[in-house]
Amino acid sequence: MVDKANAAVENRLDHDRLLDIEDLTVELPGVGARRPVLDAVRLRVDRGEVVGLVGESGSGKSTAAKAVLRMLPRDAHIRGRVGVAGRDVLTLGPGDLRELRARRVAMVHQDPRSSLNPVRRIGDFLTERLIHTLGRPKAQAYAEALRLLEAVGIVRPAERLRQFPHELSGGMLQRVVIAAALAGDPELLLADEATSALDVTTQAEILAILREHRARRGLGLLFITHDLHLAAAYCDRVYVMYAGRVVEERTAEQLFEDPRHPYTAGLLACTPELGDPRPIRPIPGRPPSLDDAFPGCPFVARCPAAQTACETWRPVARELDGGGSVMCRRTDLDHPVEMVRS
Repeated sequence: MVDKANAAVENRLDHDRLLDIEDLTVELPGVGARRPVLDAVRLRVDRGEVVGLVGESGSGKSTAAKAVLRMLPRDAHIRGRVGVAGRDVLTLGPGDLRELRARRVAMVHQDPRSSLNPVRRIGDFLTERLIHTLGRPKAQAYAEALRLLEAVGIVRPAERLRQFPHELSGGMLQRVVIAAALAGDPELLLADEATSALDVTTQAEILAILREHRARRGLGLLFITHDLHLAAAYCDRVYVMYAGRVVEERTAEQLFEDPRHPYTAGLLACTPELGDPRPIRPIPGRPPSLDDAFPGCPFVARCPAAQTACETWRPVARELDGGGSVMCRRTDLDHPVEMVRS
């Protein structure tokens, strides 16, 4: 009886687990790549969950997202597993990979203009995929395109379908790209800095749209951003990446109130807050490039709490009381944020 109950729980957990990245390592051959782009990354997204992926430029966030769609360079050396709804993306054949990209996983990029042909109308962009990829008749595709634009808050959708990209604002174009991403009714949405180029008001509207569709469709959402405060406010859980590694994973509330990695604390400390009179202190130094190799912790040169042993300590994830993990040997630190600000 107990075994059957445990099996039922495991089956339910497997069903809820939408994205499951296990020990993903990606190496790019050639000069200037002395360390992996991704190093044993572990990450999961459950159905209906919003998961943040945060870090400075070059930390590996976008590479992790592209691995989910298997959009990495042909000569990349890849180890590990990228599971989507129980299937390993890295082993899919051409037909299954096309089906994954067309229906199961969609991606929204930072710059919507990079996804749109400037000499083709918005209607062509939306209906082409519905017709040629999803097999909709033209009349049905047009009706669906109207419905999708309405769903993302675009007024006068029939008029917008006749317009070219240069006739729409950046916020409206981002809504168009989100509408296209939702066209295939995906299970998982990858939002790669999808709101960072927008003003605050438009950003809030786009985030509300994504949250609404997450709730209505049971979407899993991987929300990639460099803004830790935004991730903490919007996401259920947050992964912090540095130099191709996940250095901390917590619930958003835990991460914001009690960061355990000095890098996470540094990201929080260098972001201004209303009513906080303390000066902003940027993280010293620069983010590492692929040409930088490390015998120990990659953050050691920028860490205010580093010790000599950190220079040779191979980072491993340590489980934390209350859930989550941190990749730091200084888990004894009581107040990392205060340490970084002082």
